[in-house]
Amino acid sequence: MAGLEVGDMLPDAVLTASDGATINLRDYVGKPLVLYFYPKDDTAGCTREAQDFTAALPDFHKAGAAVLGVSKDTPAKHRKFTDKYSLAVPLASDETGVIDAFGAWVPKVLYGREYMGIDRSTWLFDATGKLARVWRKVKVPGHVEQVLSAVRELG
Repeated sequence: MAGLEVGDMLPDAVLTASDGATINLRDYVGKPLVLYFYPKDDTAGCTREAQDFTAALPDFHKAGAAVLGVSKDTPAKHRKFTDKYSLAVPLASDETGVIDAFGAWVPKVLYGREYMGIDRSTWLFDATGKLARVWRKVKVPGHVEQVLSAVRELG
């Protein structure tokens, strides 16, 4: 599978914030970054994941880390999703193929139909911008706690 491997540096990639502003991932160098890719706003698993990251956001900030959720949904859809569930975790739209560059745009099968979709995955970069840990095919229950523990281990 193409994409980033542990030890690779955070790419100089651009995303669009829910307010339409540009987010350059390299701007996060200097503190740990939790970057999580999820399939779709306002679906059961994605909602739970965003709520869990929102609930733990103060703990991530206390540990010095930033958290950013990314999907291919539009900024307007992210705003609606954020408002509906009072989410505090920032969400960004991938309009430039960042998800594919990470290797998180993968073949999937649903009801026998093959299609391309987002691998629910989380990428932890240390303060220098080096990829420290990757979780692939994430199961939502308990995941945020695992990620927070890994952030704390970065010291």
